[in-house]
Amino acid sequence: MDRREFFKKSLLTGVAAGAAMTLGDYEKLFAGNVPPPGKPGSFDLVAVKDGEPVAMFDKAIESFGGMKAFVKKGQTIVVKPNIGWDTSPERGANTNPDLVKRIIEQCFGAGAKTVYVFDNTCDNWSKCYENSGIQKAVKDAGGKIVPANTEGNYQEVDVKDGKRLKKTKVHELILSSDVFINVPVLKSHSSSSITASMKNHMGIVWDRGYWHRNNLNQCIADFAAYRKPDLNIVDAYRVLSKRGPRGVSVEDVVMMKSLVLSRDIVAADAAAAKIFGIEPDTVPYIKLAHEAGVGNMDLTKLSINRIKM
Repeated sequence: MDRREFFKKSLLTGVAAGAAMTLGDYEKLFAGNVPPPGKPGSFDLVAVKDGEPVAMFDKAIESFGGMKAFVKKGQTIVVKPNIGWDTSPERGANTNPDLVKRIIEQCFGAGAKTVYVFDNTCDNWSKCYENSGIQKAVKDAGGKIVPANTEGNYQEVDVKDGKRLKKTKVHELILSSDVFINVPVLKSHSSSSITASMKNHMGIVWDRGYWHRNNLNQCIADFAAYRKPDLNIVDAYRVLSKRGPRGVSVEDVVMMKSLVLSRDIVAADAAAAKIFGIEPDTVPYIKLAHEAGVGNMDLTKLSINRIKM
């Protein structure tokens, strides 16, 4: 069963897991003993609320010392948003195009030589790229958007210490790039409760169907240990609260106007879970990745900069 078939089957059965979700209070992200703000670059995670995508990102990246903390002059960058679905930005199924554009602009501002953008889409790739608004955003920012629908562009790699995922084919740009910036959109998902940073990896591998057939949550956790992004930027501006990962209409979307940044992919997804209104340890792949030492889902142990626009 491939990803598209899985989605259709889940939708027909009522998408019980996604439909049961309700978005939580933003304050839940900061429950517990949160350390006070520190100097730029000293934070484990930055969370911003009540702003527009571009303004929130600009403010958040400052807390890490700017994009130059991640991108050096002459480097090749891959920015990986979610472009999986042939829907408009208002539907919340794909990453916000304004955010993608600004990230690319910041990469070039930091001295990047080339910025590539791609996703192994679920719907027709050309329609996804165009109707999501991301193709135009990439071109306007000077980046290069490339299709990812040809198996020849993927190379098989060994997933060291993977419990269920031992090998997989990864897009060559991920393997050859200097910097990998992961830009998922937060939304509900019928089989994994939510989708955010770790699950966005499914758009850089060829055979996603294998993951669905062989303990999806474990495969997500296994691969998260293989290739950790240099930066994770979780778009929680428009949040698809139910009937994900594609959604059905704009009525499925809640305006959360939030953004999360972290080098730690597990922490980023733990924060995303809090925004969504659920505890990180109730999302199987987050707990599995935490237990495997991929990252830290215990937000009370992290230095978090909370920003309200």
